[in-house]
Amino acid sequence: MGGGTYSSTSRLLRSETMGYTTKSTQEIFKARNINSAMNPFGINVRESRDSAEHPNSLAIILGLDETGSMGTVPHFLVKEGLPLMMDSIIKSGVADPQVLFLGIGDHECDQAPLQVGQFESSDELLDKWLTDLYLEGHGGGNGGESYMLAWYFAAYHTTIDCYEKRNQKGVLITVGDEPVLPGVPASFLKSLMGAGQYENYESLKLLDKAREKYHVYHINVRETASGTRLLVIDGWKQLLADNFLIAERRTDVARLVVEAVCESAEIDEVQHVTVPVQPAETMML
Repeated sequence: MGGGTYSSTSRLLRSETMGYTTKSTQEIFKARNINSAMNPFGINVRESRDSAEHPNSLAIILGLDETGSMGTVPHFLVKEGLPLMMDSIIKSGVADPQVLFLGIGDHECDQAPLQVGQFESSDELLDKWLTDLYLEGHGGGNGGESYMLAWYFAAYHTTIDCYEKRNQKGVLITVGDEPVLPGVPASFLKSLMGAGQYENYESLKLLDKAREKYHVYHINVRETASGTRLLVIDGWKQLLADNFLIAERRTDVARLVVEAVCESAEIDEVQHVTVPVQPAETMML
């Protein structure tokens, strides 16, 4: 995967045709169950590969919390954030970004706690995987979400040329408003992924494993009651230090993704495409 290029012109035309800027979250994200193509069961690996078209690929994983109020973030991205994000990354000097979307839920209570796209470069395919996300909208009162599943998948089920050929780490960013749950049992991973060898993983171990080939970030969205809690903020600071980023509003997410990618790629001057400020929407807290 990863063929094609990102075209702002074709993305604008498709946005107008599909009504991305005017339709509600429910009208755009129509899935009422996990898309079969995004079901991780049986997936061995997702690949980010160099090609003649993209000789210097950079693997970028964006794990989006799809529980509760966090469905507003994918909606913002498809409305305006994604094209502005991609334009800024490319104009800043990352010529060949390849983005894989993950949907992240709660493995203790959700039906679809991990959803997996493909590494893509083209505007059409990035839109496809983003809008194929099933916004389950649940989560639970168990003190966190399963962001560690993004770390697990990145560590054990991706192969990326930027790291394997050039020793350049990819970029892994999760977005949400809760703490990460402390761990995930082998029995769950077997039911999630299918046949294989698994163990009981602490989240810290998965974070360390993902860090071997990715720069790992988390963006906390403070626009919800949970996202403002000191327990949430302090916990992430202890885990990630300077790689913990705060979005005061969901419209900050695209800018922070760009800055994280450019920092990881050691780009000094970030060329931001301005994200217009949108009126606040009512959020489920």
